[in-house]
Amino acid sequence: MANIYSVSQVNSYIKNMFTQDFALSRISVRGEISNCKYHGSGHIYFTMKDKGGTLAAVMFAGQRRTGLRFQLQEGQQVVVTGAVDVYERDGRYQLYARQIELDGLGGLFERFLQLRDELEEMGMFAPEYKQEIPSYAWRIGVVTAPTGAAIRDIMNIASRRNPYVQLILYPALVQGSGAAASITAGIRTLDEMGLDVLIVGRGGGSIEDLWAFNEEIVARAIFECRTPVIAAVGHETDVTIADYVADLRAPTPSAAAELAVFDYRQFEERRVLYEKNLVRSMGRRMERLRYRIQQYQMRLRFQDPERQLREKQQQLLHTEERLQQMMEQRLEAAKHRLALASQRLHDLSPLEKIRNGFGFVTGRDGKRLESVKKIQVGDRVMVRISDGKITAQVTEVSDLS
Repeated sequence: MANIYSVSQVNSYIKNMFTQDFALSRISVRGEISNCKYHGSGHIYFTMKDKGGTLAAVMFAGQRRTGLRFQLQEGQQVVVTGAVDVYERDGRYQLYARQIELDGLGGLFERFLQLRDELEEMGMFAPEYKQEIPSYAWRIGVVTAPTGAAIRDIMNIASRRNPYVQLILYPALVQGSGAAASITAGIRTLDEMGLDVLIVGRGGGSIEDLWAFNEEIVARAIFECRTPVIAAVGHETDVTIADYVADLRAPTPSAAAELAVFDYRQFEERRVLYEKNLVRSMGRRMERLRYRIQQYQMRLRFQDPERQLREKQQQLLHTEERLQQMMEQRLEAAKHRLALASQRLHDLSPLEKIRNGFGFVTGRDGKRLESVKKIQVGDRVMVRISDGKITAQVTEVSDLS
């Protein structure tokens, strides 16, 4: 009876055979990615397939840091380098990946991603370096092929939107060997002409056709350009390094012309509208100024020195009249008081009393005699009456008190 082996023994034997096979320890396999799963631990499990079969594969987290430079996705054509070995526990073999590269066009795409990341890290895509596209450009430079749909579309749209704009074409190679250098020379030549804006681009094509716009020398020429640059490469779905570096990306050359060339008819319509608004605004402002001038004229009339002088003169005349009136009133009152005082004084006058039959008696010293105590019998006295005076001698003195 033949030898009987355990499952583990068979799996171990097969694993040993795989290990001893030098070709399987360093092998590169081309295929399409399917069943791609990123594990929480960082490992990637996927299947490689072609028309004839499938192959299970895994890339451990430790290999991803150096062996994978892009996001692994379903449907990608790749070349996986690694070793084919048996997972002894399950008894199945799989490809243990050490390096994964995109195949064919995928290789170009990997170069694209690598350069994009490098330039982005250097800050060449930063928004603070983007220049503003002028709203009213009159001289526009175009770097593209002299024949082809791109330049025709740009010329047609520019002619339709603004027949006065000047287009300056630098006929550049946009595909194949020497295209990147030609595009770079065109950008730098037109930049020296002091134009308003540059359009750099071409019509659609494959990734190989558009590859010149993914070259670093073109990206640096756009970044260093003092003139604002609009990139218009391919169709809307095509994205190149030039699109990232340019000050503005247009989905197509036609769209670039729309962005660069302002519509002269709309400009004229806006100009007319602004003119009407300006006239209306000026009219309203003139009305306000007229009203303000009228107010100032009225205030000036009120504050006119001659008018104020007349008013002051009128006030002075009025004050003079009031003062004259007050003086006359006070003079009349004073005259009245003087008349009363004069009458009172007249009534108290000795002469008046003398006229009324009284006499004024003085002693020998000429002073008025007021009391009998100041005179003696035999003294001489003088009596004044209204029409003269009488000298007499006292013969008798009687005290009536």
